[in-house]
Amino acid sequence: MNIFRALGKYIKSVLVIAELELRKIRHDQTQIWIRTVQPALWLAIYGYTMSNISALSKYLPANISYLQFMTPGILAQSVLFVAIFFGITVVWERDLGLINKLLSTPAPRSSIVIGKALSAGVRGIFQAITIVILALIMQVHLLLNPLSIIGLFVIIVLLGMCFSALSMALAPIFKTRERMMGIGQAITMPLFFASSAIYPIEIMPSWIKPIAVVNPLTYVVSGLRGLLATGDLHQLPLDILVILGSTVILLILASLGFKRLAT
Repeated sequence: MNIFRALGKYIKSVLVIAELELRKIRHDQTQIWIRTVQPALWLAIYGYTMSNISALSKYLPANISYLQFMTPGILAQSVLFVAIFFGITVVWERDLGLINKLLSTPAPRSSIVIGKALSAGVRGIFQAITIVILALIMQVHLLLNPLSIIGLFVIIVLLGMCFSALSMALAPIFKTRERMMGIGQAITMPLFFASSAIYPIEIMPSWIKPIAVVNPLTYVVSGLRGLLATGDLHQLPLDILVILGSTVILLILASLGFKRLAT
């Protein structure tokens, strides 16, 4: 019984931290709309341009257009870009003394990290909804049914948690907002381009393919593409397993280093 009581307190602590973080969206919703601009440009300009390259079609899954192939990748990109800079917010809170206050509470530091990561995942859902709506406005055919929508939300939450945890794991190392901004920019584009977000792995240079295979974003895009574009779900269990495993590992690393952030 004591185990269940302790687990209940832990879950409550996680949810309280997540709720505190999500209040920031209610007070300032402009950040969601501003972060939609770049994915919109990728879809509207890059997507339409690459659709005119007929040589790409032979590498795409059967019966889908390039815009259908690309939309899950841009969706993942938009959430990645939000999550990977989450560490900047943590450093800013450290500078304001908020992290010390959190660490002085009875809440375990791992619950603080998980709560913050969960809030990043929920933010990702709002970001994903705007991209899906934009794609539908552009008349991109997506497979929207109860299974695909639930799968979309699960993968997006895990994606937000995974890369926000990576960002929080790096925050105790780099410690300043300027350094975190630099490392965030240095990480995002290699992660994005060394995945199957905007082109099939088959056409990548041979030296990039091994990187794509171990890149968690590749599995995020694969899962989203199966749910929203191709309908081929045979690899979905592997995709979710890799994303979940990456998320757990990064949450553990972020929790171990979180106390160092306050020093």
